[in-house]
Amino acid sequence: MIITRHKIRELAFQTLFAIDANPEVDQTALMNSLLAPVDSVTEESVIPAYLQSLVTGVSNSTEVLDEQIAVHLSKNWSIKRIAKTDLVILRIAIFEITNVEDVPARVAVNEALELARKYNDERSRRFINGVLSAILREQATPDN
Repeated sequence: MIITRHKIRELAFQTLFAIDANPEVDQTALMNSLLAPVDSVTEESVIPAYLQSLVTGVSNSTEVLDEQIAVHLSKNWSIKRIAKTDLVILRIAIFEITNVEDVPARVAVNEALELARKYNDERSRRFINGVLSAILREQATPDN
């Protein structure tokens, strides 16, 4: 069964959220357990390369991604105050925007907003959209 990139992003979100809650979790086992209902194969599923790439890339870049987010927060906010769902969604989107060449930035933003719609509320969607829009404007500036 072919899994869409939209579904892969959702699985990456679920995986990264679980890893954030329990950094000691076996990532491969976690991804396989999340894939089981999608893949409906009794043996261990083959983890899609893009899912593995997102999870590994975001996990290995968390500090850099958080720095990019922190720059766009108001003075009264810090990374620790951001809802975990919003933080994971932002990390995935920023990773895609800055590291995945075949994903247009607008697609990464739209996918992040869809995840926010499913896993959080309108306020979170506006917050995520604001941070990602600021990052896109910053990238569009010729001096950066």
